[in-house]
Amino acid sequence: MTARVGVVTFPGSLDDGDAARAVRIAGAEPVRLWHGDPELHGVDAVVLPGGFSYGDYLRCGAIARFAPVMETIVDAARGGLPVLGICNGFQILCEAHLLPGALTRNQHLHFRNRDQVLRIESAGTAWTNAFQPGQEVLIPVKNGEGCYVADTATLDQLEAEGRVVARYVGGNPNGSQRDIAAITNAAGNVVGIMPHPEHAVEALTGPSLDGLGFFTSVLKHLVGAPA
Repeated sequence: MTARVGVVTFPGSLDDGDAARAVRIAGAEPVRLWHGDPELHGVDAVVLPGGFSYGDYLRCGAIARFAPVMETIVDAARGGLPVLGICNGFQILCEAHLLPGALTRNQHLHFRNRDQVLRIESAGTAWTNAFQPGQEVLIPVKNGEGCYVADTATLDQLEAEGRVVARYVGGNPNGSQRDIAAITNAAGNVVGIMPHPEHAVEALTGPSLDGLGFFTSVLKHLVGAPA
């Protein structure tokens, strides 16, 4: 049976269509989820896409965190549902307290848009098992508020528990502490990443095909998950 991966659309979402396309290219069925509908319609995993949900008012992701669909996703994620938050989706996961820390204004105060090398630090998550630890990938980054911050105790805990999923290599585009580009929760089913793997799944439009591994990883995870 083909896996069904939900892609949420919030008011102001920008990359929901790209995320759905990446899901389809990976071999799954994309299912469009609406922010105002709490039903997940039987999906096996969820992607929270990039963009500017609710216009980034208050804080990035602060309003989206209270969307009806997020109430269901938070409960499901705590029960093991794989959830990937990309850029604005990462911000939403932090606001929803599914991931620790916060994403703040880039230290240089400029929007940064470039192809970025990342080093995969953890291949033990639902979204990164297609990679090898230490593998370098090339994925676009585009953000104005992508600076990951947390208190020292939280950063040390993420390091000690192997929950830093990816780091920036060859220059930090936003000033994120410890060059962190992606993190996971303790269970490994929830991942937040600031760069955009959905923009690196086709040779025609991306700088590489390296982003596809995030989407094929969750399919592999689902095959191995208990029924």
